[in-house]
Amino acid sequence: MLNELRCEACTPEAIPLSYDEQQELLEAIEEWQIIEREGIAQLEKQFKFRNFLSAWSFANKVAELAEEEFHHPAILLEWGKVTVTWWSHSIKGLHKNDFICAAKCDLIEP
Repeated sequence: MLNELRCEACTPEAIPLSYDEQQELLEAIEEWQIIEREGIAQLEKQFKFRNFLSAWSFANKVAELAEEEFHHPAILLEWGKVTVTWWSHSIKGLHKNDFICAAKCDLIEP
């Protein structure tokens, strides 16, 4: 399972996942989407909450996960929702690390 793996160091020489590899890993995580921004594939999901404080708490837990894995997403905190976007900046695309962290986000209790 993806959530049991740890991120590996990703160097600029690493190769982004192919479309087929992305699609295979996408099947292992629920409600995440692959979107493209400025030609860069990114993995994104919106989490909904009953209020701002619950969303804030979740965003803080995602930040803690990011520090543990040394892999950092974009986190958009709004009233009642948090949008988390993972991609590997150094390779300007998706790496297995992004899917590992996405799976771990899904385990975070709000």
